[in-house]
Amino acid sequence: MGPVPAQLTFPQYLAAIHEAMQHLARDAARAGLDVPVPPCPDWTVRRLIGHQGAVHRWATGSFDGLDLEWTPIEKAGRSSDDPVEWLRDGAIALVKRLVEAPDDAPAPTFLHDAPTPRLFWARRQCHETTVHAVDVLAAALGRLPRAEETWIGHDVALDGVDELLLGFVPRSRSPLRSPTPVTLVVRPTDADVAYTVQVTDQPPVVARHDGGDGDLVVEGTAVQLYLWLWHRTDELDAVDPAATELWRGMVVT
Repeated sequence: MGPVPAQLTFPQYLAAIHEAMQHLARDAARAGLDVPVPPCPDWTVRRLIGHQGAVHRWATGSFDGLDLEWTPIEKAGRSSDDPVEWLRDGAIALVKRLVEAPDDAPAPTFLHDAPTPRLFWARRQCHETTVHAVDVLAAALGRLPRAEETWIGHDVALDGVDELLLGFVPRSRSPLRSPTPVTLVVRPTDADVAYTVQVTDQPPVVARHDGGDGDLVVEGTAVQLYLWLWHRTDELDAVDPAATELWRGMVVT
């Protein structure tokens, strides 16, 4: 299998980062910086902002082949007089660096069968920022959100499902394992695509196709699946409880 094609264009990824940042800032103001984040119970909004700002700065450095020290960056964000503005500064610097880079700029990547580096980093930070913006929405709501309560569009969500299943899940470090082989099918109800995840005691094998059956099946809209696969909603937990139990072992790192 060759490199997995990204589903969106470079400008679309940058637009999604911008949109997620707008919602993150708005919901941080609504929630307050020191309230807990339901999907990440050990975090407050302030800590999440420190994490996300460190990710943006780390991604900018990684694109240039730099190995930045994480902890001081994250601490700087948490202790900033205006953590949200600090976060914005890092996002702007990231986008500026990617926009200035040529399409074929060499840079390291870390997902299975990743697209070209510039597109890879735009895509990865699109979804990193979107998922953590959902976390801040959850903090404002005081619970995990439903898909309809988010701003996330179909195309961004479907691309995020694609990146997670084809990029993260098949990696050798993937924690998704089963002593008894099992096939999980992830099927968006609003797209002509489905994914089969073969889970054994070895790294999972994932295929994108237009149908198929499995031992376990999870169906939902692209946005519902996006949130569910990232453990950011519980509205699909009852679709196939055994699939939910299996997927709880998939912790993305």
